[in-house]
Amino acid sequence: MSNHTVEKIGGTTMSRADELVDTLFLKRNEAGDLYNRVFVVSAFGGITNLLLEDKKTGAPGAFGLFAASDSHLGWSDALDKAAEEMAAVHGRLLSHPADRKIADDFLRERIEGARSCLIDLQRLCSYGHFQLNEHMMTIRELLSGLGEAHSAHATALLLQRGGLNARFVDLTGWRDESQPTLDERIDRALADVELASEMPIVTGYAQCSEGLVRLFDRGYSEVTFARIAAATVAQEAVIHKEFHLSSADPKIVGATSVRKIGQTNFDVADQLSNLGMEAIHPRAAKTLRQAGIPLRVANAFDAGDPGTLIDAALSGEPRVEIVTGLNVLALEVFEQDMVGVKGYDATILKALTRHKVRIVSKNSNANTITHYVDASLKAVRRVEDEISQAYPSARVHVRKVALVSAVGRNLEGVQAGLRGAVALDETGIDTIAMQQSGRPVDVQFIIATDQKDDAICVLHRALVENGESTLRQPTVVRSAA
Repeated sequence: MSNHTVEKIGGTTMSRADELVDTLFLKRNEAGDLYNRVFVVSAFGGITNLLLEDKKTGAPGAFGLFAASDSHLGWSDALDKAAEEMAAVHGRLLSHPADRKIADDFLRERIEGARSCLIDLQRLCSYGHFQLNEHMMTIRELLSGLGEAHSAHATALLLQRGGLNARFVDLTGWRDESQPTLDERIDRALADVELASEMPIVTGYAQCSEGLVRLFDRGYSEVTFARIAAATVAQEAVIHKEFHLSSADPKIVGATSVRKIGQTNFDVADQLSNLGMEAIHPRAAKTLRQAGIPLRVANAFDAGDPGTLIDAALSGEPRVEIVTGLNVLALEVFEQDMVGVKGYDATILKALTRHKVRIVSKNSNANTITHYVDASLKAVRRVEDEISQAYPSARVHVRKVALVSAVGRNLEGVQAGLRGAVALDETGIDTIAMQQSGRPVDVQFIIATDQKDDAICVLHRALVENGESTLRQPTVVRSAA
């Protein structure tokens, strides 16, 4: 059995890599070994936003400006801005002038190489025979790889200066004319790495024939991380974050009220991903689960704490582990004549699929089908129009709501729905709807969007902070004698 781990570091944490040299990278395992660890790194915090677009606001970066441009070079200025930020980060992290010079040269070569590609492509597509939109995903892949290559290269320099035998492993396919699959790209890159004496620092982006950005957009680094763990049969996969995986967002319920989860399973991780609170990308979780590799989510800045272990255990102690919420749109289709007639649900699903609207949850009865979706209002309006054309007599209604969920590996006997509804009612929060599937892993409360944070606080207090002493005792049923 292998004794190495594969560990991922996110972008915001990467920006503080200098703080992690002694506590994380130079931390010896129980056997006193520095090595047998593979680190997969994201771009430094904020860099991918400058290269692509802001993840929260949508403000265009170099890619967004290039995509919207016919001829002007505004995208080139944005690329310069990204390069300046990248240089500032490695300039802060690398204290030795020789290391900064190496990092400067590496960054210049990558940025100018990408710029030349975009200028040539823009010139080529000025002729009618070539269409720029056919190349946009390739451009997005190219720009994505710049951030990860820069952070991995700079981190390897930082660790080498600290005395570690760190090795920069570039999966971005820079100047590589081949088109390998992801697994082939990983196998080639790690083929001659000696894990017992080297510490690979691997780019979170990997160029491959499948197209990671096309398939997973900004979630590609976790997919790469999971595939490396599976390909190398790692003993454990570890994600280092700036915080512990906690029972709620500490910014909402307070840092002193939240609790570290400690242990949970991939089922709970999937529920969290569905609600936008990703412990790990669901496709990455699937890869680890199928490979039988447990995942640990650790706080990079709390090196002595083991963090939270996520494995394939089917159940655990009956309790609510996490309370989280997401603003969604409720798409409600009411048709008095729906009862007993087939086809309504299929038509709605086809419309949602056609307009790429993500379904978070769903509820239905005899004459009403409601989908709670995570999408723009514009996209959902298009779905609304399509459904109205298919069923002219139906009443289609869209409104903004919040979905707040209490999640746990095993909610059997916890009465989370009843206790949660009572707690919300007692604090004056109206519950629009409540639902729980037959599998006791989550309970969902639909409430007004402006009450989401208050509802999370109330449910956390009732179901997590006060949860242990209120489990329902099993009922004894006596047969008649």
